[in-house]
Amino acid sequence: MEEKKFSNAKRAVLIVTVLTFVVAFFELIFAFTQYQQGMTIGDVASYVTNKHHIYLLLLIIANLGLLPSALLLYKENGISLKDEIYDKKTLGKDILYGILGFIVSEAIGDGFGWLIEYIPGIGTTDLARHGRELNTGVVIMDIIALIFVSGICKEIYFRGLAKRFCAPVFGEMTALLLFNVLFAVLDWHNLGVSFIIGLIWIFFYRKTGHLITPMLCHALSGAFYLAWSLIALA
Repeated sequence: MEEKKFSNAKRAVLIVTVLTFVVAFFELIFAFTQYQQGMTIGDVASYVTNKHHIYLLLLIIANLGLLPSALLLYKENGISLKDEIYDKKTLGKDILYGILGFIVSEAIGDGFGWLIEYIPGIGTTDLARHGRELNTGVVIMDIIALIFVSGICKEIYFRGLAKRFCAPVFGEMTALLLFNVLFAVLDWHNLGVSFIIGLIWIFFYRKTGHLITPMLCHALSGAFYLAWSLIALA
């Protein structure tokens, strides 16, 4: 039994580690190929999504490519992913917590991002990328990648696998924090914002015990980012 728990935890960690470092590796390539002398960390990070359609395609392929492995882990252990995501009896409350979690994380995350801009060597300068690619195809990819794929898959990986398969080995909070560090590494280009909002999503996830809550937080965050980008470029 103990061997099975450790095996499950190792598989869960491997899935999330592969996702994290594959995506982060390509993000580093996207960013540093645009490096110019005098750039801050924020300037370099702004170029991660320079070729936005390629970046979105990377997210879609990486997340969906590892999903069968995660689903197999649940299936082999006789765990219903549907039950992990929601329970009809508490669905209304879980959705309410998801909306509240989105509002709280957006406010705190935006505030943290604003503070970063004033840190010398980190905040962006005129060398940062300004504006972004926008056409119908990219908007559709944004919706798929940021709202559906990231909103569902990332929460299965970074919250679901942590709680279900790593908590029995590391303890629930330790597992969730460890995976949240990886969550922040994958999104290193937002300079720690993902770690902060991830903590908030963990708080609301633990309140409900169902993945629908952080999934909704994540999906609404992606939708808000997309809507804000479209308004800014209108």
